[in-house]
Amino acid sequence: MDIAAEPGEDEAFSFSAEEAERIAEALVFASAEPVPESFLAERLPRGADVRAIMERLMAVYAKRGVNLIRTGDRWAFRTAADLSFVIHRDDNEARKLSRAALEVLAIIAYHQPVTRAEIEDIRGVQTSRGTLDVLMEAGWVRFRGRRRTPGRPVTLGTTPEFLDHFGLEELRDLPGLEELKGAGLLSGRIPPGFAVPAPIDSDEISEDEDPITQLDLEELGLLAPRGDPED
Repeated sequence: MDIAAEPGEDEAFSFSAEEAERIAEALVFASAEPVPESFLAERLPRGADVRAIMERLMAVYAKRGVNLIRTGDRWAFRTAADLSFVIHRDDNEARKLSRAALEVLAIIAYHQPVTRAEIEDIRGVQTSRGTLDVLMEAGWVRFRGRRRTPGRPVTLGTTPEFLDHFGLEELRDLPGLEELKGAGLLSGRIPPGFAVPAPIDSDEISEDEDPITQLDLEELGLLAPRGDPED
């Protein structure tokens, strides 16, 4: 099967499906970060089915030492999970998260979009700014928007880097109640009616949120206030 370029384009030639796969493979291999499908679509022949191409490549690499994985709408090459023990990362070992940071990260992942007050209500204790800073510095948590309630609290959510780090294609792949119990992460007496919420798999602002603006970022201390223009 050939994929033809649009008539009149400078590159007026066709690509075979195999060549399109090679292009996609090269683009992902050359990137240090997971590559969005939109980026691939811009560089593959017009009309190419990006998801189909990537899924074929994923099948090719499924039994290799390096796997092609999907996180959301992004693709990356990663060491096969069963071979991670041979990769030594002593010099670049990620900082271990505290119990509080792990709890906050889990709450954000399952309950997003969620505010700091809602996190504290679930945990039953206050959440320090330092805990949130650690998660944001790791690149796993981000500000999503502002809740349309009095005080307009900031809402928090996870990032594509969170999915990539934990080997998840999408938030729906987070473990459910039975999986958490089987892994020993839920122990002791579980209250009647206890349930693990199904996370929302969307980056779009919800109906009760407003987008983060430049002014919001300045107020949150993420950007320096813009001064008056110089004469």
